[in-house]
Amino acid sequence: MHNLSALSRVLSHKQVLSVHEAMTTPQIALWSGAVSSGKTIASLLALLIAIAQAPDRGLIVVVGRTLQTIERNVIDPLQSVGLYGFAARHVHHTTGSTLATILGRKVHLVGASDVRAEARIRGATIALGYIDEATLVPQSFWMMFLSRLRVPGAKLLATTNPDGPGHWIRKEFIQRADEVGLRYWHFTLDDNPSLDPAYVARLKTQYTGLWYKRFIEGIWCLAEGAIYDCWDPARHVVSALPSIASLPGCGVDYGTTNPFAALLLGVTGDGRLCLTREWRWDSKRRMRSLTDGEYSTRLRQWLGTDYPEWICVDPSAASFRTQLFVDGLMPVDADNSVLDGLRLISSLMAQDLLVVHESCEGWIQEIGGYSWDPEKAQAGQDAPVKVDDHSMDAGRYAIKTTEQLWRPQLRQSVPVPAA
Repeated sequence: MHNLSALSRVLSHKQVLSVHEAMTTPQIALWSGAVSSGKTIASLLALLIAIAQAPDRGLIVVVGRTLQTIERNVIDPLQSVGLYGFAARHVHHTTGSTLATILGRKVHLVGASDVRAEARIRGATIALGYIDEATLVPQSFWMMFLSRLRVPGAKLLATTNPDGPGHWIRKEFIQRADEVGLRYWHFTLDDNPSLDPAYVARLKTQYTGLWYKRFIEGIWCLAEGAIYDCWDPARHVVSALPSIASLPGCGVDYGTTNPFAALLLGVTGDGRLCLTREWRWDSKRRMRSLTDGEYSTRLRQWLGTDYPEWICVDPSAASFRTQLFVDGLMPVDADNSVLDGLRLISSLMAQDLLVVHESCEGWIQEIGGYSWDPEKAQAGQDAPVKVDDHSMDAGRYAIKTTEQLWRPQLRQSVPVPAA
């Protein structure tokens, strides 16, 4: 594994150089850049070499947002046949276990989705760490992890997609690389020589605006302007409802003083998604609020015989979900992963895989002004302005929550968020 010359035939010069330089990095090695840019391949090769060289004293720890993402992004590639084939037979892991054995060394797998993850490494002595999707790890966990690298020669390897320019990793580490002992490599989509040019061209069509800059060009850029910058009523609004093959979900954004919005999602016969119709109740405009029971009755009347597989309800609307249960329905908590949902819808629209029927007036009216919050962007957070977004949220709930149902029915591929 110490000889990288053979790998230079399948890796780019930048990938090989990053693997080599990572071995002499003072403490932190960080690969950042576009999706599918080859940064993960390089980082995992560096991880294998680092495991072989790691001090006997101290733990080896691999961190990701969840155990499932660690298995998908780290363990599965290492066990696959191909570039890592020489090491695959030396990588042993049982799905769901928090331990793996790599090159004969015990490796601890730690999910770090929130600040509570600090407790999982508190008091540990770590010889080698690897953090996948570092921008998704809480800063307090990252700082705690660095404080655990107490063995002479201990180091941290990490990968990430770019975030906003105010993100703490960029401000406190990348921009202070020499001070904090960090070596950093920036990858673009074109830095991966193993990709089929047709795939690269297709991937470039699947992202627009903010997502293109971050996930294709690998730029740490500010979220600003319209969220759905590719929205075009001439392309995305239909007056005649297409034939509907299935109804995966109905998204519900619950409101009492704010508007209540419900959007019905269908899969068309030609393999697209369609927001087929909408029901809204604006208590301020109508001068009357409805009870949970009244909302349930009217929602069921509006659905009629067009009953979807899932009714995806605003996670904060516990009382309304209870009412739906009482009335014989089976609602689910909507997936409220906001950025993943926004990126997914943006990708669908960019590929003309999402259309909206003209009767969905609330959604069509809101989307034109749906934009990033400039104050939160300056503070390093990507978030929409929370004004006139009720149909936006309902549509996102329907699309993101039912992704596993509609994805196999689409006529072409859609990138999985947070790749």
